[in-house]
Amino acid sequence: MESIFRVEGNRLIREYDGEKLWIEPWGENSLRLRCTMEAKMPEDREWALLPQHKSKVEIKIDEKCASITNGKLTCRINEYGFVKFENEKGETLIAERWQNRQDVNNRLKPIPGGLYKATVRFEGVEGEKFYGLGQRQEPFLNLKGCELELAQRNSQVNIPFALSNRGYGFLWHNPAYGRVSFARNCTTWVAEVTPLIDYWVTAGDTPAEIVERYTQVTGRPPMMPYFASGFWQCKLRYRTQEELLEVAREYKRRGLPISVIVIDFFHWPQQGEWYFDPKYWPDPEGMVKELKEMDIQLMVSIWPTVDPRSKNYSEMKHKGYLVRTDRGIRTQKIFQGNEVFVDFTNPDAQKYVWNKVKENYFKYGIRIFWLDEAEPEYSVHDFDNIRYYLGPNLEVGNIYPMLYAKAFYDGMVKEGINDVINLARCAWAGSQRYGAAVWSGDIHSSFETLRKQVCAGLNIGLSGIPWWTTDIGGFFGGDPQDEKFRELIIRWFQYGTFCPIFRLHGHRLPTGEDAGGEDTGIYDVDTCGPNEVWSFGEEAYEIIKNLLFLRERLRPYIMEQMKTAHEKGTPPMRPLFYDFPNDKEAWNIEDEFMFGPDILVAPVLYEGARSREVYLPVGTEWREVNSGLVYNGGQYINCNAPLDIIPLFTRKDANLPIKV
Repeated sequence: MESIFRVEGNRLIREYDGEKLWIEPWGENSLRLRCTMEAKMPEDREWALLPQHKSKVEIKIDEKCASITNGKLTCRINEYGFVKFENEKGETLIAERWQNRQDVNNRLKPIPGGLYKATVRFEGVEGEKFYGLGQRQEPFLNLKGCELELAQRNSQVNIPFALSNRGYGFLWHNPAYGRVSFARNCTTWVAEVTPLIDYWVTAGDTPAEIVERYTQVTGRPPMMPYFASGFWQCKLRYRTQEELLEVAREYKRRGLPISVIVIDFFHWPQQGEWYFDPKYWPDPEGMVKELKEMDIQLMVSIWPTVDPRSKNYSEMKHKGYLVRTDRGIRTQKIFQGNEVFVDFTNPDAQKYVWNKVKENYFKYGIRIFWLDEAEPEYSVHDFDNIRYYLGPNLEVGNIYPMLYAKAFYDGMVKEGINDVINLARCAWAGSQRYGAAVWSGDIHSSFETLRKQVCAGLNIGLSGIPWWTTDIGGFFGGDPQDEKFRELIIRWFQYGTFCPIFRLHGHRLPTGEDAGGEDTGIYDVDTCGPNEVWSFGEEAYEIIKNLLFLRERLRPYIMEQMKTAHEKGTPPMRPLFYDFPNDKEAWNIEDEFMFGPDILVAPVLYEGARSREVYLPVGTEWREVNSGLVYNGGQYINCNAPLDIIPLFTRKDANLPIKV
């Protein structure tokens, strides 16, 4: 009987009863598996994965099984179609879970009249830890035991890449709506609507090697421009040109460092009209010129929402540039109007919006954009009712934020800007290669939320996104006159100083007309109270001011880390185990992190705390920055942390200008 296995180039193929399964090399020590019941394998779905040079592989076939080896990784497949992956020592890294040979038929279940629901299960391993999966508002770093939605939402960034402490990385290369469960007995990946199963596996001896291989195949960020390593000032929102300029001038009068200042939403006449309302922003060119004379870059908010009353709606609808709904009326978001989203999965829609932005912002010298609402944030998340140019949301929806970033990246590169950076509220695998910096969304102002940001930032860094930030102080709430909030924002500023992007933002109290000033009639309901560094009292101001100057002193060191991120994909902010993989205790630490190779940061994360326990990894001596004391690694110590102190340690021989 003819074998069910065959070789085509460097690809191992199994075909049986209509199922086509391909396994092939994709990057160093890595393999990509695709499986479909369609007549032909869908080969036009590269999504996150970049084309790869052909690798040398070893393929073996016998009557009942076959194997393919690429460097440190081998995939074995038996006669029934079940697969497992092994490292170069022959140790099983990941293996399909099955109880009988009929289980293979459950991988792709037909949807009546449509495509398939894909389910892949792998054996659970006691003691395995999982990291990555983008950004989640969860209070833990290790995601073992979690079930997670594979969908984009405000403050939830779905990047379906998992790093295991057992020496492998796994990318669920599918932008479909779904879920993943890291249960004790099995790991399950689900895509609700898809024509195929598509995943990528890599083997590595260290977390760093795994992340380097992953970013090799999904892309690495451009080199960060120097201005982006400084302090970013923002609030919801500066209403007029003069208000914004006066804040910038005040920073300069006080001699404070500032690199970026931000114009938030509703500076336009209508949503879907990407230009300054001349009533409130009469001289954009002069505004940008004055800011640049102060060495400040201007970032401008872009929303992908289009109001039917806007100038562009009819044309965009006629040309098919708007997201569609399968049922009901075409209102996808209700916020100061009834809006429809731009369909950034359509390449022509990408060019259309960029050309508007080029004409109305970029020509004035604005070269950094805030890509808000990038999930996109539907008022009702009926994912089954949304349809894109590329297909239904259930099948392709998670890729939207990546293509949103791509639209601006392509446009800016065409205009000669190669060190692109734009701030986006969401991302998918590969977004980093389009210059996407991500922040953690509209989060609450509380210590509980601050604690979650530590885990969120570390996991998204392991997911390939090295440029990340939060709204310092949280977005929702926070009264600058409240002593409890002042403590929170001091502790958040201390943490934010050691985030890849150092950015203040928030919707502060009081809001609306109570915020002071006359009622301008331009969405005062979305205007907040003061949110500048001098807004939180004298004690906070002195502490924050010192942090601003600390960040300035560290910028050469930070730019070194950004170069490493550009060249290797290494996140500047990473868990202790990234630099100390052989220290078993380092894998258990979830509230400390390394900022580059030489700085250990232990933020204070609880209200009223004036000390905290810190673990120092083995393999080096550590100098406590604030006391100058030197400690051996491999121990816990108790650190004093009065309000003006964040516990910091450097490797003993590191020469960094942390203290004046």
